Amino acid sequence: MNVHDDLRSVGPLAIIVMGVAGSGKSTLGAALAGAIDAPFLEADDFHAPEAIDKMRSGIPLTDADRWPWLDRLGHAVAAEVRDQGVAVATCSALKRSYRDRLREVIPPPVAFVLADADPEELLRRMTARAHHYMPPSLLTSQLQTLERPGSDELAITIDSRRPVEVSCEQIIAWLKDRGR
Repeated sequence: MNVHDDLRSVGPLAIIVMGVAGSGKSTLGAALAGAIDAPFLEADDFHAPEAIDKMRSGIPLTDADRWPWLDRLGHAVAAEVRDQGVAVATCSALKRSYRDRLREVIPPPVAFVLADADPEELLRRMTARAHHYMPPSLLTSQLQTLERPGSDELAITIDSRRPVEVSCEQIIAWLKDRGR
C-alpha cells in the first residue's frame, strides 16, 4: 500500500500548504503532492489578472480582491478531492477568514500546513527569485496580515528552512496520525 492509498483510506482530504510569500509553499506543496501521488494546484494560477497587476505594482490585495480567488481555488480543490480522494494546493490563506472561506467550499477535512520561516530568510528568498510578480516590498504587509492557525484548526506548522523531504515526511506522519 502506498502513501496515497494510506491517506485515501481515511476518507477524502484536502491539504492546503499556506504561508506568506517566500515561505516555500509551492516547493513544499509540489513535493508533498508528488510524495502522496495527489493532484497539485498552485493558487497563483487562480488569481485574476487585475490582482496580479496590483501585486506586481506593490499594492497589497484587499479582501474584496481575494474572495473570488479563494472561491475559484476552493472549487477546483473540491473537484480534485471528489475525483481523486486527496489533493494538495498552495494558498497564502493568511487570515482565518480566508481559511474559513476555503472550508466553506471544500468538503471536510481540510488540513492546513503553515510553511514558516523567519522574516530575514523570507526576504532573502523573495529577493533571490526571478520573474515573480510578488515584490519583496509586500513581505511586511503579508507578515502583518498573517493569522497563524488556531488550536481548533486542523493545522501543522513546518519550518520551511528544513529539507523539503524531511518536511514531507513530517506532514505525512501527522496526517496518518490524524486519520487513526
